[in-house]
Amino acid sequence: MDKAISHTNSQMKAIISNLSQVIMGKEEKIELLVLALVAGGHILIEDIPGVGKTTLARSLAKSVDGKFSRIQFTPDLLPTDITGINFYQQSTGTFVFKPGPVFSNILLADEINRASARTQSALLEAMSEEHVTIDGEAHVLPKPFIVLATQNPIEYHGTYPLPEAQLDRFMLQIDLGYPPLAIEQSLAINRSSQDPVDTIEKVISLEELNKLRASVDHVKIETSISQYLLQIVQATRNHPHIRLGVSTRGTLLYARIVRALAILEGRDYVVPEDVKKLALPVITHRILLHTKAQYGGITQANIIREILDAERVPR
Repeated sequence: MDKAISHTNSQMKAIISNLSQVIMGKEEKIELLVLALVAGGHILIEDIPGVGKTTLARSLAKSVDGKFSRIQFTPDLLPTDITGINFYQQSTGTFVFKPGPVFSNILLADEINRASARTQSALLEAMSEEHVTIDGEAHVLPKPFIVLATQNPIEYHGTYPLPEAQLDRFMLQIDLGYPPLAIEQSLAINRSSQDPVDTIEKVISLEELNKLRASVDHVKIETSISQYLLQIVQATRNHPHIRLGVSTRGTLLYARIVRALAILEGRDYVVPEDVKKLALPVITHRILLHTKAQYGGITQANIIREILDAERVPR
């Protein structure tokens, strides 16, 4: 293994190991989270309440020594509650900018679909441009800036469904789900009043994380592998049951996160298995089915698996 790859590989594994001490029995989901962190993408967690989403976000921020903020999205939340405001300071007779919670490294946007479209658009600018505009002036966000957004898949009363344009900003969509029975039993017996986030330490600094993210650019994707990835993307655009396929932005994010997976696997090049492994979490939220397909019981996951089975894997 190349020395540089070995170093970045060990850093990624250290973060995964650190998070696994707090969220137990969910190594596969934690791995996806860390891949998005290293690839520089935002994550949408669609899951029921009480499975550890907030704890996971706080643990991630502590692992990389980053600033953590949490926004509870509600129907009355205003864009300025996210971005911050210019307020008049009487002592100096000038306006001073007071940053909102979006000025953080790890931002938990809890129940994002409960806020109005206007408020969601304020977060959309931050996710897309890594800055916010207040009274015509742009304010740059810290680096790195990662959004972990959550939404409850079983409650629709009082919610505003995320538009496709905003869904497309998320690199991955994952769910945590309940822990294995043995793990949950152990938690019930041994869990004390101590906050589990207090039990873990910083693994890497923000400066090291930014270097780790830069290393993704040096991972190679051969022509045959890139063609394979594009064949999968094109298949979503031409499938008879799909009304909206993967966008060009989705293609670029897909190509970037498979590079991060290659590093985690100890390689400086991408293989077809990397592309296949990440197809579901990268593509599922990006495709929109025809109404007839939806009512026919067809799911995005079924279609993606069908596409993966149909496309020839390069060797």
